[in-house]
Amino acid sequence: MSAPARERRRAALLLPSFAGGGAERVGLAIAADLLAKGHAVDLILVERRGELLDHVPSGARVIDLGARRLRSALAPLVSYLRRERPDGLQAFMWPLTIVAVVAHRLARSKARLVLSDHGTLSKEYAGFPMSALLRLSLRGCYPLADARVAVSRGAAADMARLSGLPLETFEVLANPVLLPQEPASDASAERLWQGAAERIVSVGSLSPVKNHALLIRAFARLRERRPAARLVILGEGSERPALEQLVARLGLDGAVLLPGFVPDPAPVLASADLFALSSNSEAAPLVLVEALNAGLRIVSTDCQNGPAEMLAGGRYGLLAPVGDAEALAEAMLAGISAKPQPERQRQRARELAGAESFARYEELMLGPAADDRRTERR
Repeated sequence: MSAPARERRRAALLLPSFAGGGAERVGLAIAADLLAKGHAVDLILVERRGELLDHVPSGARVIDLGARRLRSALAPLVSYLRRERPDGLQAFMWPLTIVAVVAHRLARSKARLVLSDHGTLSKEYAGFPMSALLRLSLRGCYPLADARVAVSRGAAADMARLSGLPLETFEVLANPVLLPQEPASDASAERLWQGAAERIVSVGSLSPVKNHALLIRAFARLRERRPAARLVILGEGSERPALEQLVARLGLDGAVLLPGFVPDPAPVLASADLFALSSNSEAAPLVLVEALNAGLRIVSTDCQNGPAEMLAGGRYGLLAPVGDAEALAEAMLAGISAKPQPERQRQRARELAGAESFARYEELMLGPAADDRRTERR
């Protein structure tokens, strides 16, 4: 006798936009998985924009709330919840998570509500008055959700302290990422390096928290001893003008490239020797998993949470203090000189890829599978 068919349910994923960040890519991956399992998926955007719009999986509906400001998203989100009545709603990233809680209450929605944060919030919003608003909103709203998700143990502990909720009320789920089986370079990636003997790559939005200025200053120190090295930073953001000025001031024109956002960084990663992460704060950056999957040697700043966990305290990559250009330069020099161990790195990527997270996200949003519910009723 064949197994009973999975019950089709509607899941709604709420994001600010489809800018090319890690949370947005996680949302797309979850959407694709839910669609493959036969569910209906709505991708709700505060504003319909972003580099990843062309990567929406076939079959998903994109709902544009048309809001220029976050508070303007509340009324159209309430209308959506009343009109479409999804079975589950997952909201990504504070403060949009707060908007989701308020809308859920105003709409008297019966959807299971999941709040998902992808950073270390106390670090990202450290200054007054944002830190006070963060703490008050988490304490008031996060207890009202059905589930709260963090992407690392450290990030979960941070949210527990901020919200006053017990640590065990937070789920820790690795970011699900679909890894290419055999990452391979291509001609366009090779052209970026222009024959450089030592190739260092970084991937991330050009934003203050990523601190690419630190990476460029560290690279300038490294290049005094490794003049053939080249640095490519993939990403786009508000810091571009300042970073371009820094490159020129340090005399690194031609040695440091900022080619912009790339939807699929895998070919560039596959063509590099070393991946470098210079962030002030991270929770569980997807790009570290992708760099490991490319077999790269890795150097990262020792952020409060994610990178140290993901790199097992330095076993899979070297860690340098946050904000220390000299220490980062020394770690990069050691990393570029170390013997590659690609198979070990790829195995670690598979451990971190979060394949089991897909099923757990489905359960959190939509409840147990239909056949599981039938079993429970017997």
